Formats: sequence, structure tokens, C-alpha cells
Amino acid sequence: MTRRGFLTLGLASTGALVAGGVGVVDLVQRGLLPGKHELDVLDGACNVSDAALHYSPLGPSFSKQFHSRRRGRSVGYTIAYPPGHGPGDRLPLVVMLHGFGGNHADALEGISPAQAVALRIDGAPLPPLAMVTVDGGGGYWNPHPGDDPMGMVVDELIPLCRRLGLGRPPHRIGAMGISMGGYGALLFAEKFPHLFSAVAAISPAVWTSYPQARSANAGAYASDAAFASNDVVTHAHALAGKPVRVASGDSDPFHPGVVALAAALPRGAIVEFSQGCHTGSFFLAQEPPSLAFLSRHLAA
Repeated sequence: MTRRGFLTLGLASTGALVAGGVGVVDLVQRGLLPGKHELDVLDGACNVSDAALHYSPLGPSFSKQFHSRRRGRSVGYTIAYPPGHGPGDRLPLVVMLHGFGGNHADALEGISPAQAVALRIDGAPLPPLAMVTVDGGGGYWNPHPGDDPMGMVVDELIPLCRRLGLGRPPHRIGAMGISMGGYGALLFAEKFPHLFSAVAAISPAVWTSYPQARSANAGAYASDAAFASNDVVTHAHALAGKPVRVASGDSDPFHPGVVALAAALPRGAIVEFSQGCHTGSFFLAQEPPSLAFLSRHLAA
């Protein structure tokens, strides 16, 4: 569909008449008429250039399950080792949190955990670090009655990894995630600053009020009080002194929430806004710089 056809259809479907010199495009861009995402697609605002990804020979990875008392069910997880390393090696660890509707098998966009830790950035390999992904459900990584993915990660998954030598002091642990997982990574770093040494969030799904969150996803928080307790904007001060990188597209529907987050983050946090939407192409483009950021701080 052409841009003109889309706008014509938008007017016909809403029966709107534009007066006072305000254009249809302005109304759509402001969210007063539906179709901002579609308009962004037509205007090229969602276009993100594809960068070629290069890898060293992949290290080993394995996927298993454990019974989570915190979640009240079995959860799957994947651990990936960097090139030249394997089980028994002691390494820094990245906990990679999946987005809404995802699981441990698709926490990353377009690449596997083994590929992620084997990336070559500007021709150079990442400093050695391992990655773990895990099934967190759809509850935005915060505690719900009968399902506590936050407790599962902190009290079960990380101790499991540490028994394998991953993220065990003096080696560090970083949090990373996309969309719902990006929010979760920020939340974990705020709640457990002693545990997570650095955080990288790609297109974090950030709302600024409980009614806003509930209208978009009724299962994201158990209550207004749960939202207040787990609001990453209100508690952003807890990230003081911690390496933080946030990347979000200018046309992402969560853009207002990320702007509010950027204003609340402590001095020194890196927030990058660039062309893009809440899409796989943007997520994939931001994975290499996010991993490079974490590897610099975890391997230091």
C-alpha cells in the first residue's frame, strides 16, 4: 500500500475531517489517529541497515531443564561457552532475558547464544564470557502469585551457573535483554546491584504508569503495588555507578517510556536513540554493540 492510500484508508475508516490546518500525518504521528507504526513503515522510519555478522569458531552449548520452585514448573535453559572454552572453565556470565512470548531457545534475535559469545566486533573477538538463557514466562520478569521468574533467576539459575564456574567471584555477571527482557535486565540490575555488575537493554518495554501497562498487557504486573515496586523509571537511581547501556528506536511504541527512563538514569548511563521500530532488524543490529559493552565491563 502506498503512503497516500494508507492515509486515505485511515480517513475513511475513522470518518475524520481534518480542520484548522492540522494534517493527517501530524495526527497519526501524535497518536490521535491510528496507524503510526504502519506510517513509520511506509516512511522508512523502521528501516535499519543490515550489518554483516562475523564469528570465531563456535564454542560448545547445551540445553537442559530444571524444576523451579520459584516458578512452580520445569524451565528450560541454555548455556553457551565462548570459542576455546567449555564446561569446567571459570568465566564471566551474561544472563540474557527473552521478550514477551519467547523462551530460552529464542531469547536473542537472529543468532544463537553460541554465536552471540563468538561474535567478532571490528575484526576482534569478544573477551571470553559465557551466556545463559532461561524460560521466564510472560510476566515481565517480576514476581506474580505462584510464578516468580525473578526469584528463579536469582535464587536458582545463577547458583546453578556458579556451581559450573560461571559468574563465580571474582568473575562478574551482566544482565541483557530485548523488549520485555530489556525491562527485566534493568529491573534485575536495580533490585540486585550486588549481583549484576553491568546491564544492556535493547528496546526495553517500559511503561510510566500502571493503567498504561494494564491496558497494553494485563498480565505484566499483578497489581498497582507490584508496578510501583518494579517500576524501573522510579528506581533508576539504584543503577548509580553501574555501567548501563540502553538502545531504543525513535519510532518504538515504548519510546515515551524510554525517554522518561533516560531522564531518570544516573550520570554516566549510555542511552542511544536511533532510527528504528520495535522490530527484529533493530534488535539484531543492537546485539553486537550491547555484547561488546557488557564484555568490556565484565572482563575488566
